[in-house]
Amino acid sequence: MNLSELVKTRYTSKAFDPSRKIPAETFAQFETLLRYAPSSVNSQPWHFVVASTDEGKARVAKAAQGGYAYNEPKIRNASHVVVFCIRRDLDAEHLAAILAQEDKDGRFATPEAKAGQHKSRSFYVDLHRNEYKDAQSWAEKQLYLAFGTLLLGAAALEVDACPMEGFDAKLLDEELGLSAKGLTSVVLAGLGYHSSEDFNAKLPKSRLPADVVISHI
Repeated sequence: MNLSELVKTRYTSKAFDPSRKIPAETFAQFETLLRYAPSSVNSQPWHFVVASTDEGKARVAKAAQGGYAYNEPKIRNASHVVVFCIRRDLDAEHLAAILAQEDKDGRFATPEAKAGQHKSRSFYVDLHRNEYKDAQSWAEKQLYLAFGTLLLGAAALEVDACPMEGFDAKLLDEELGLSAKGLTSVVLAGLGYHSSEDFNAKLPKSRLPADVVISHI
């Protein structure tokens, strides 16, 4: 696998072929990518809602109204749409669940190691919640790590993807009952295979030169 070629050839698909569906075994790999994405102190401040049926995608598409209407066909015609959500609060229950899973997975050689991990993670959560007061922004930063992981994985699996921030998050949160679960939607990813109407597939890739965005010291 040549990563340079992947990133130079992947692009944002602007139109999906509704007749083409991602095989179940391929999408299972996407779910693994999301679960195992990195996050600060393994905080995992996320939840992912997957819409793969026409009914599910139609519910997500309700959030693409008014000024966001250009995204409605992308949502409806994609094979799958992933709604990336953050937890509004990394509460004690969530932190305890992470710690218990780490313990189950054998990450702690001693009780002291387990206590140290809990103390360290709690320190950063409290730092962003109480001192910096940017806990939601911090959680969104972790969420975008998972988002980037998915996009690169899609390129590796030869699946087209379309990142979408253009939607009414409040409306979508209400439609999917996210607020009641302590969640809020942040960004969408449409996944599938582009159609002949995808103009972006024919355009050359464009980025600033390496010497403009990369410095060596």
